[in-house]
Amino acid sequence: MTLPKAFQFNKFVHDVPPLAVALAAQTWTSFGITSWAWTQGKPGVQNNGWPSEAGTGVQSTCFFRPSHTGIKYCMGRWGSMEGHYGSHEGHPRRWFILAVMGMSLIVVMLNNVTLNVALPELSKDLGADNTELQWILDAYALVFGGTLLLMGAIGDRYGRRSTLQFGLIVMGAFSAWVALAQNVTTNEVIAARAFMGLGAAFVMPATLSIVVTSFPRTERPRAIGIWAAMAGIGAPIGLFVGGWAVQYVDWQAVFMINVPIAIVCIALTWALVPQSRDEQQTPLDPIGGVLSMVGLGAFLYTIIEAPNHGWTSLETFGGAALSVLFLGLFWTWERQREHPMLPMSFFREPGFVTGLLAVTLAYYVMFSFMFTQMLHFQLVRGHEALDAAVRFLPLPLGLMPAAGNSDRLVALFGRAKVVGSGLMLVTLGMVMFGSVVDVNTDYWVLGLVFFVLGLGMGLTMAPSTGLVMESVPDDKAGVGSATNDSSREIGGALGIAIGGSVLNEFYQQSFQMPEGIDASTLAADPTTSFPAAVRLGGELLAQGQPVGAALIEAANEAFVFGMTTSASASAVISLIAAVIVFRFMPRATFGEEPHEG
Repeated sequence: MTLPKAFQFNKFVHDVPPLAVALAAQTWTSFGITSWAWTQGKPGVQNNGWPSEAGTGVQSTCFFRPSHTGIKYCMGRWGSMEGHYGSHEGHPRRWFILAVMGMSLIVVMLNNVTLNVALPELSKDLGADNTELQWILDAYALVFGGTLLLMGAIGDRYGRRSTLQFGLIVMGAFSAWVALAQNVTTNEVIAARAFMGLGAAFVMPATLSIVVTSFPRTERPRAIGIWAAMAGIGAPIGLFVGGWAVQYVDWQAVFMINVPIAIVCIALTWALVPQSRDEQQTPLDPIGGVLSMVGLGAFLYTIIEAPNHGWTSLETFGGAALSVLFLGLFWTWERQREHPMLPMSFFREPGFVTGLLAVTLAYYVMFSFMFTQMLHFQLVRGHEALDAAVRFLPLPLGLMPAAGNSDRLVALFGRAKVVGSGLMLVTLGMVMFGSVVDVNTDYWVLGLVFFVLGLGMGLTMAPSTGLVMESVPDDKAGVGSATNDSSREIGGALGIAIGGSVLNEFYQQSFQMPEGIDASTLAADPTTSFPAAVRLGGELLAQGQPVGAALIEAANEAFVFGMTTSASASAVISLIAAVIVFRFMPRATFGEEPHEG
């Protein structure tokens, strides 16, 4: 049993000896009391070696369990009462805080994809070649994913609200610079995107760690589910926002959209969000930070560039070797540290590992599918950027209610069944797409696939994220969140790289040059590039050559074959993930085991 609220010790006490705590544990457990909370602190003094800030106290919780060796109990510091709340109360403004964190998170996620629909305009206005366009897109993801762990640790150490606001300032400032600059160059846009990625690395871990430390444990699953829904819909919103800006204004407006949102989030964060941090004042781990940045950065760079260099090229093998070397050094260093940035003991927790795996593979499927579908809607079906983005709406319409209500399903059926079922829905959606879609398939079929995929994503991402965060102590919420966020970035990068490579490989294998076209006379090779084939077909039609229509039709057929094959590959991956989750993910429903420590 747990002490009734009226009998919980929730007042300031001074200098409680450990022996007294142990005796209390022994006595109270004999009456069946298994958990209690106590607060230690006195303004401006030291309490048993724990520094106490003026006007604050330090709250700890104890859990007791009888065992054959006696009473097992542990004490976990929850941190200063400023901005850090116990498992019963939560912050009084926690739902407003969640709304602000969701808005801040969407800014981060939409910038992953907003420029994808603006590439033709960027190429024309900046004179950027394909390599430069690729770097405009990838600079953000590369810096963002590579620095997440370090920025999450900085948030834990120096304050999550402060790092969140700093990150929003960086993102807003560099967005405004590009949006308002006259005669901006390609290199300046690449640099701005890199700094925006750095700002995003400050923001994203802080949003989830603030949510975790603002909500009581009984409400965290619902709050994390809503946070995961915001993360999931960020990319579709980014496509919609980017499409609208490009179609009705220009590509620089894509950057300007970030500015007012960042300003509003900064103001609301200052007004509503309390400061929270690791009150144990754990020292930073700069060597671990550098090793993680180089290792993750090299890994992401290798994934991003592999389709261009070739998966078996020397560059790809070299990048993979570099990432393995530095991530191995990071692992070794962290295991030897007294205060590691990312405790390697987390990876002995089945919930932590399976939660990360589920999130990674869910984002693999999501980003792989979105990448191929944007090309499908624009180049095969001929939609403008905004019209193409609107056709993604069934995905967030399925994702949001599934993620927002996943906590209720977890309470009824357990997390493993919910996450595994979500991955099975993802598998179903990909199988449907791979087996029934062709060039002339009605949109309602595609919309149904998007909706089923959204349902599966919501049921997968929200409980998995909650499981990851339950597996880490609250004073490591920032780095735990950063690890979860890194898995999303890695999954998304893998999805685009591998999914795009599968599409391209099967496009080339299935493309059949129409009769009457001499490939040697064409300005580009339509057998290796779908966009080039569509462009060449249009040029031939403009010259009055009907064979151009045959070239476009052949390219469309080959593209759809590659696209459906890529979806089938995603179905296999999500099915394997579902089997792993059903077998290894902890089955307990939320709340059956209190978190110790």
